[in-house]
Amino acid sequence: MWILPLLGYIGLLLGFLFLTLAIASGLYYLSELVEEHSVIAKKTLTRLIYAVMGMQVLLTIVDRLPVWLSAISIGSHLLYLQNLRRFPWVKLTEPVFLASCVAVLANHYLWFRHFSPPSTPPMRYNYYDQPATPSFTEIASFFGLQVWLVPFSLFVSLSAGENVLPSMGSEYATGAGSSFTSAGAIPEVRTGRKRAGTQNAGMAKAAVNGVREWVGETGELMGFWRGERTRPL
Repeated sequence: MWILPLLGYIGLLLGFLFLTLAIASGLYYLSELVEEHSVIAKKTLTRLIYAVMGMQVLLTIVDRLPVWLSAISIGSHLLYLQNLRRFPWVKLTEPVFLASCVAVLANHYLWFRHFSPPSTPPMRYNYYDQPATPSFTEIASFFGLQVWLVPFSLFVSLSAGENVLPSMGSEYATGAGSSFTSAGAIPEVRTGRKRAGTQNAGMAKAAVNGVREWVGETGELMGFWRGERTRPL
């Protein structure tokens, strides 16, 4: 058979492309909702973080998960909570944001090691004395809800400081992140093409816009379609 395997590869590629477009569209829509309802989004994220920490405590007490791993997970979510102080704005160079990124990776790595099977099986096999091993569905649900749900929600909701319109009295308008230097001084003019959708946009929305613009520019330069950069013959 030659045609059927080829159709299988084409279908797999198209399915991957459609799945990628669906995820990008969902992220864009969620980011739009957060921009329109920032107060409700902050309350929802705060309650979500407390709910995840409460569930972690129940898992430690009832299912006997390691106490030290649960303490690290709860500490990580307390660190995530600090990013909501100036919601939906965040500075990418702020120590709290950088520490949150490290906490996400460390939390994932430690729980992955915990649920990984031991490298050396026991010498004797006893059918009646087997440890309670969680299934793949239980492990995937744990990672999705207890490890990645809050960081993913913050990624969709938070807006980078460079992508936020400054407001009166905010540190982005009067502080170091502002383009205004002093009274009567001419602000620095930045040259270059302004990226679409980067003002007052969440990080997920800015990422989708950046990828979309990169694909458009690359297609124009390679001659796949005509656009602003296409020279007339």
